[in-house]
Amino acid sequence: MYQGPISTTSSSAMNMIAALLEQRTGQQLAANRAWRIETALKPLLRQHNLETLDDLIAALVVARTGELADMVVDALLNQETSFFRDAAVLDAVSDAVHDMRSESPHRRLRIWSAGCATGQEPLSLAILLSERGGGKTAVLPEIVATDVSPTALARARAGKYSQFEIQRGLSVRRMISWFESAGGDWAASPELVRKVHFRQQNLASDVPPAGKFDVVLCRNVMLYFNGEVRRQVFDRLYEALRPGGLLVMGAGETVIGQTEHFVPSDRYRGFYNSVDRSADRARAAG
Repeated sequence: MYQGPISTTSSSAMNMIAALLEQRTGQQLAANRAWRIETALKPLLRQHNLETLDDLIAALVVARTGELADMVVDALLNQETSFFRDAAVLDAVSDAVHDMRSESPHRRLRIWSAGCATGQEPLSLAILLSERGGGKTAVLPEIVATDVSPTALARARAGKYSQFEIQRGLSVRRMISWFESAGGDWAASPELVRKVHFRQQNLASDVPPAGKFDVVLCRNVMLYFNGEVRRQVFDRLYEALRPGGLLVMGAGETVIGQTEHFVPSDRYRGFYNSVDRSADRARAAG
């Protein structure tokens, strides 16, 4: 089996692989991140006894199924995440949910974590809302978490994380309360995993999960899309949110100049409200 470094790869092979990623997911690899292609695909090349990305392209051409292409795309996806990432943002989401509950006490709220990767974000939300709502038996909003990667979702559903992953953002108290040691790794308790509904969904092409959501978290995802795809994704997120619902994005992302569906929230700093056009629709219908 080949064990050495990847040999020199042609630019055409790099371009073809980047194009495959964009075709399947809508995500682009910036020119200054082309190095990530070789780094991400090294294990896959070794697994298939291939030396270069040119060899990989040749294997993709002769492949009878799309399995190898699926593996290439999955390996290229950025699954960087951690528990309680940007904790102040999640605290603010919890505050917003608390306010929404007070204003609509008889309606179960719904939250969508879009681009959830291996699940740390929605599980962190479930922990936080449980703690604030009275403990493990608290009735939480419905939490739906989606990602384009079946591999990432399989890990999220299993709720199993390495020692390194579990220590990134989790306090010892939360680790002991919500996770159990599992042969060197840590497994989320079944009651925690059951609080989140994990589903595969491609933001660039698939319809959103059914029903309307009160809060949508789509953090550090938009930056991988070009302008046209980004506008389409904003359209889908808008359709998924209740009028006035909250959109939560990454610190380096904004709706300004990207879409007319969202405006900065006056109530929750750094968040965005979906524009309520119900009055306009009523006038048009009348």
